[in-house]
Amino acid sequence: MTRIRELLVVAALAAVAGFLAVLQMYRWFPPITFRSGISLLVLAIGEAGWGWYVRRKIADGEIGVGGGRLHPLAVARSLMIAQASAWVGALVFGGWAGISVYLLEHRGTLAVAAADTPGALAAALCALALAAAGIWLQHCCKSPGESTEDPDADALED
Repeated sequence: MTRIRELLVVAALAAVAGFLAVLQMYRWFPPITFRSGISLLVLAIGEAGWGWYVRRKIADGEIGVGGGRLHPLAVARSLMIAQASAWVGALVFGGWAGISVYLLEHRGTLAVAAADTPGALAAALCALALAAAGIWLQHCCKSPGESTEDPDADALED
């Protein structure tokens, strides 16, 4: 399972990288619109819906082969997609957050920064939604008796 603290570290590093990149190259950026992050939102919505479906199938005991059941490999593949989505969402969120910080700082002095700010914030939120959907799908792929605790928590207590 993907740990949220690791995703936060990646997002923070990506935010610094995004801020430094926009600091050096903003003059060459294309216009940032609301459409900049919509594809991430579409993926997040689809992934969250798939999570509800998987969760219902697991709760009903409909995992197995044949007869409208969810194949165990489909659950394993869903878990891989969920982990990738959480990491990509955190990375892209960090990048857009760093860009948004720059734009918010300069929106009073640069007209183009004021115009780009809503699109950058929307893209950051869409990336955050993708990361959240990835975490949700990972949660939905757990077996009913599987622990929800952090597997390294016992190692930290020793």
